Amino acid sequence: MCQEKGNTASLTERIGETIEKIRPAIQADGGDIELVDVDQSTGKVSIRFHGACRGCPMAALTLKMGVERYLKQQIPEVSEVVSVE
Repeated sequence: MCQEKGNTASLTERIGETIEKIRPAIQADGGDIELVDVDQSTGKVSIRFHGACRGCPMAALTLKMGVERYLKQQIPEVSEVVSVE
């Protein structure tokens, strides 16, 4: 388990907390984001978009340039973020 500034939260908990920080921006555009799975061994994070984000042509850009970039900056163990149905 990684300790960061006295934080002993699991990888999944830290990812969930970080997603909660970006959720309001996604909700402001009429969508939402759900953490589906975290592969502890590879750092691959699976999320699901809801609402206006689902099927939006910009969702792929939001995923890679927004969600993935932010998660990687905040949590170095994250290697990739993918969207699942």
